[in-house]
Amino acid sequence: MATKSANLYARIEPEVKEQAESILSALGIPASNAINMFYKQIILNRGLPFEVKIPMTEPINVKRLSEDELNAELEKGYADMKAGKSKSAKEVFANMRKDYKI
Repeated sequence: MATKSANLYARIEPEVKEQAESILSALGIPASNAINMFYKQIILNRGLPFEVKIPMTEPINVKRLSEDELNAELEKGYADMKAGKSKSAKEVFANMRKDYKI
């Protein structure tokens, strides 16, 4: 195991730090370990370990898509499903009920 001797100094929003550290604490993971895991994932992925993009402001209107565009969107969804990046509707609704207490 490598000796941990390098320091990292970062300025972040206090609310973000507080919320993240609260979650990490509940998981039993010190912030320094989480940062180390994040850096290792950057190395393994040769980039950020998640997609960084500006979200769409409105859902895609499938009626306005050409057949090729629709097929491309369906292929993206299928690839996400195969990669385990999707959840069942049952799971999504259960999470919504729990999160919003409905």
